[in-house]
Amino acid sequence: MQSEHTNYQPWERYFDNIVTPLEEFVRGETTSGVILMACTIVAMVIANTVLAHHYEYILHTEIAFVFGQWELRHTIHHWINDGLMALFFMVVGLEIKREVIVGQLSDLRAAFLPIIAAVGGMLVPALLFYGLNAGGSGVDGWGVPVATDIAFAVGVMALLGTRVPKTVVTFLLAVAIVDDIGAVMIIALFYTEQVYFSWLLTAGIVFAALVILNRVGIRRPLPYFILGTVMWFAMLESGVHATLAGVLVALTIPVKPKFNTGTFTRHVGETLDNMKSNITDFEKSSYDKQHSIVHDRQTRALLQSLESGVQAVESPLQRLEHAMHLPVALLVIPLFALANAGIPIEWGALGQTVTHPVALGVMAGLIFGKLIGIAGIPWLTIKLGLGSLPEGMNLRHLVGVAFIAGIGFTMSIFIAELSFAGQSEELLMAKTGVLFASIIAGSAGYLWLRFMTRPA
Repeated sequence: MQSEHTNYQPWERYFDNIVTPLEEFVRGETTSGVILMACTIVAMVIANTVLAHHYEYILHTEIAFVFGQWELRHTIHHWINDGLMALFFMVVGLEIKREVIVGQLSDLRAAFLPIIAAVGGMLVPALLFYGLNAGGSGVDGWGVPVATDIAFAVGVMALLGTRVPKTVVTFLLAVAIVDDIGAVMIIALFYTEQVYFSWLLTAGIVFAALVILNRVGIRRPLPYFILGTVMWFAMLESGVHATLAGVLVALTIPVKPKFNTGTFTRHVGETLDNMKSNITDFEKSSYDKQHSIVHDRQTRALLQSLESGVQAVESPLQRLEHAMHLPVALLVIPLFALANAGIPIEWGALGQTVTHPVALGVMAGLIFGKLIGIAGIPWLTIKLGLGSLPEGMNLRHLVGVAFIAGIGFTMSIFIAELSFAGQSEELLMAKTGVLFASIIAGSAGYLWLRFMTRPA
């Protein structure tokens, strides 16, 4: 019940809305999925109207940072894909580290089946694509259909509401996180054309410095961001894709908080006792002129101490993930969609487009490859007695998860940009395949879970 002395604004009710980190993550991904979908539609409309020329002009406009004789010059498209997306990969890295240390991947027995599903969901799509493109100009795009877009996938799950058990959503997230690990490794190992080892050594030295910051107990994010920016530039110059710097920085962010819960509880109790004794009439409104915090230095100091205590008991990794999730969801991913989802579609030649080996390989991989890999291989594992589904989840749920995992939007398009740099036709075919496959897989997954499963 709201106190008569509480002065709420409509947007200031978050304190009463307590959610777990997993629920907060799911809500953030759901929001990101909705915005991503809207930006994709906008980019598609622009690319297929008279605005297409202006769209291309803006994306190829160069922005330079110049310091004396030194300059760093790239197009807006390049800054988004190699610069801003490093922040996206940092969030991915934070999510991976959290899941491995305290999440669904921390217990190997519980994580075994999601890992098997994710590996199958990467291997089978890659093989299908390769089989359809072997010997052709598009064979390098085998990595495009291996990825799952967490934001879109969770967004589809959110549309189903309570019809789907939480264990199914958790299973999907675990599969998607392992999928992200695989996608990052594929980018690092297979989509680096030329390596300049002097710059790579520089990046390695900076990474070592980040590890030292972690080991000596530096918990504030600023030093990590400064060194991370240096490492990003070194990796940009090294030839290894610069966005991987985001993942590496994330892996060095400390997990252990400064305070344990016992110390924090005592700190809060002592601070609140001091605040009560400092305010003679505690029941008065905090906006009463005599007792307003603006006029009370002692209370301000105690509240500052309380805030410091809250920060000290929080894991730096959790706090940074919380802080970055919304900006990445509301700014970075939408800009990426606007810059990369503008796919011109020639409706008269649509039949030729979707039967092009690259587009066909992407669609076969994301729709059928994910289904076989994520549903078929775990089913075989269960039949052999080597694993079991989480409580409340059945094989029909597994099939729905496999369909939804075929939504490969963000990471698939990102890998397509790397695979087909300088190959405009193959890149267009790959993006078209990703778009159609994501629509089909997402729709199939939603309809399957809506009509083929019982409400939770």
